[in-house]
Amino acid sequence: MTDFFKDISKLEYKPDSTDLAFHHYNPDEIVMGKRMEDHLRFAVAYWHSFAWPGGDPFGGQTFDRPWFGETLELAKLKADVAFEMFDLLGVPFFCWHDADIRPEGASFKESRKNFETIIDYLSEKMETSKTQLLWGTANMFSHRRFMSGAATNPDPEVFAWSAATVKLCLDATHKMGGQNYVLWGGREGYETLLNTDLKRERQQAGRFLQMVVDYKHKIGFKGAILVEPKPQEPSKHQYDYDVATVYGFLKEFGLEKEVQMNIEQGHAILAGHSFEHELALANSLGIFGSIDMNRNDYQSGWDTDQFPNNVPEVAIAYYEVLRAGGFTTGGTNFDAKLRRQSLDPVDLIAAHAGGMDVCARGLKAAAAMIEDGTLEALRNERYAGWDAQAGQSLLNSDLESVAALVETSNMDPQPKSGRQEVLENLVNRFV
Repeated sequence: MTDFFKDISKLEYKPDSTDLAFHHYNPDEIVMGKRMEDHLRFAVAYWHSFAWPGGDPFGGQTFDRPWFGETLELAKLKADVAFEMFDLLGVPFFCWHDADIRPEGASFKESRKNFETIIDYLSEKMETSKTQLLWGTANMFSHRRFMSGAATNPDPEVFAWSAATVKLCLDATHKMGGQNYVLWGGREGYETLLNTDLKRERQQAGRFLQMVVDYKHKIGFKGAILVEPKPQEPSKHQYDYDVATVYGFLKEFGLEKEVQMNIEQGHAILAGHSFEHELALANSLGIFGSIDMNRNDYQSGWDTDQFPNNVPEVAIAYYEVLRAGGFTTGGTNFDAKLRRQSLDPVDLIAAHAGGMDVCARGLKAAAAMIEDGTLEALRNERYAGWDAQAGQSLLNSDLESVAALVETSNMDPQPKSGRQEVLENLVNRFV
């Protein structure tokens, strides 16, 4: 045991308490026939909670954690603290990048040995904890070698280094029983077209992802391969801009049946969409997988990765998750970080507890809307004409026949209300 979280007890569900506790998240509460914990499948992000130093674009480190440093001993201390926090929160999952958990070595081989040592250490800790691995991923954006991308880099050696890194991380995820593997191309984009070959870089990225999928099958990894879209920041344009862009990319390289989406609220906002739009689109395309739960500051133009606190927004997001059938291998990963002024250990616990409560409220509201059925009934009513024989025959006809039908039947369609305000008021009954 460490003393980082001293005087903080394991959190319990105490709805009427003013203590540090869960006021809405009750893991054993049954929602739509399933335990709340099994619906939400919470995960803690190792990078924001234990590796982030508290900087922002205008200022450096504010956190002074006792495990900061590039040694194996400190990496093990970090793991000890992490699992103490997992136990205090009672979360079923966590997620990591390779660079979050191991010290950087002087060579790839040394970094690999450090990584494998820490993977073994984390695996031992998982044996005595309820917390397991939701997904692993590779950090291929922080080191200066990735300044021009990883898979899309103009230097073949960076491509090779990146492929070796993903192999290592996928092997580790498989060994730890991870339920997914995520690829997020933090710098898979460009800053200027003056030095960029778009076609070449897309081909490189497509081949890279094909290699990952092939290797998944070779080693027998049963989890999902997930791509996480992000539109910009730091690159001017990212090749994984949003769900629609990624789907087109997957179709181009024959991967639409092999790869699903890990969708983040903050990235959806940066792309000019809503979170629920990206979730609904992924579901309609058959590629919904998992979510990163956070929020952006709407007064800032960048990805602030704050913990969620808007119940109506979260409710609509979980409504789309439930419409998709809920999570299978995916879950709710808190890709969220403390504010750089929130220095104390209790801030880390309170942030996650608050986020879990907001998600619990959102899930229950979403489930109530699903069970009520009015929203879906009104949606179906709006499209009822397409379910009738006349509507179906239109889709199976040709342009000339449709034009003739309009004239011979004296067709005179009139607009019908979309009833947006009625629907918004309906949602407000639940949130």
